[in-house]
Amino acid sequence: MTPQEKIDLLIEIENALADIRPHLIVDGGDVEVVDIDEAGVLYIKWLGNCESCNMSVFTMKAGLEQAVCSKVPRVKSVSAVNGVMAS
Repeated sequence: MTPQEKIDLLIEIENALADIRPHLIVDGGDVEVVDIDEAGVLYIKWLGNCESCNMSVFTMKAGLEQAVCSKVPRVKSVSAVNGVMAS
């Protein structure tokens, strides 16, 4: 993907995250987009309470990943680079 395509894709992703972000913020957390690769894997960073929450796995798969993938079909999956999902 070209640099401009990547910028446009990241803007779409941020817009999709706008719907779920208020639910994270209520619990003292948030999420930051780190990168997206050519395979469509979106890398995120948990912020605040989400970083150490044992429900982050559920939140990511059932909430965040579903919301983003349904609105931005180029995103195939979401992976956290920190918190309980860090490798």
